[in-house]
Amino acid sequence: MFLVVANLGMWAAMAPLLLTGFRRESARSVTGTLEEVCISAAMFAPALAALLVVRYVDRTGRIRDVLALRWPRPHGRTVRSCLLALAVPAALTALALGVGAAAGHYPFGVRWEAVAPWAAAVLLQMLVSLPLFFGEELGWQGYLFPRLAREGRGARLVRAYVGTGAAFALWHLPTLLMGGQYPGRPWYVSVPAMVISCVLILPVFTWLRLRSASVVPAVLGHTFVSTAGVGMVKVCAAPDAPLDPLHMGLTGWPGWIVTAVFVVFLALTGRLCPSTYAPGGRRHPSAPRPYPGAGAAAAR
Repeated sequence: MFLVVANLGMWAAMAPLLLTGFRRESARSVTGTLEEVCISAAMFAPALAALLVVRYVDRTGRIRDVLALRWPRPHGRTVRSCLLALAVPAALTALALGVGAAAGHYPFGVRWEAVAPWAAAVLLQMLVSLPLFFGEELGWQGYLFPRLAREGRGARLVRAYVGTGAAFALWHLPTLLMGGQYPGRPWYVSVPAMVISCVLILPVFTWLRLRSASVVPAVLGHTFVSTAGVGMVKVCAAPDAPLDPLHMGLTGWPGWIVTAVFVVFLALTGRLCPSTYAPGGRRHPSAPRPYPGAGAAAAR
């Protein structure tokens, strides 16, 4: 039910662009008003699906508790969790750009005088777009992953990560068909690339959510990746150099390498297993799972 509603909402929101034959041809192109409206509407589809399923199908508790829609406690932990949610994606993006530049696939040519104005603009952009990413992560981290991962260890937990990441990627199918994330690439290249990107980045968002027992850090991390992270690729590149997302940033193979290394580190240190976290987000080997009880059937 969740997946049906989330995907129908995405396709409905993208219908005006699909019907008009919109296609993104360049990574430097700027989205127009209609594209922004459609994208914004689509980003609320996962949250709408989660709310409907929790309210009318799952019924496992209060929506706020079930979807972890709360600030990390205490307040000092809130600040640390939010800063970490920004610092980790920033570091991964910077490393990915470094790998791409070292391999000769990223045209590094940062104009330092443009960095400060860009940083101010992207901060404002992140603040404005933050509610939209709540629209996504209330679905993926608030609802779907916890339902697939509950009571799971080993292979089942891996399936929860891969399944949620694949669902997250394929939900983007309408935008991929229009060249959204990989402009100029055919669907049979962009779709597998998006699946790889989402399957790798999802554990990072999940780790942020698990360690804080809140969906808020995952929202911040996703916001950075999709706004500031994309902007870093542009602002650090030579002004007129062509940009290919498949070869730079977290959506390309350099990003896959650095993200995979970080995810392996998280896995080997036990940070990706829900059972190692107490309800408050602290790591403890004997702690109960932070996810509510029943309702796995509704995620099918």
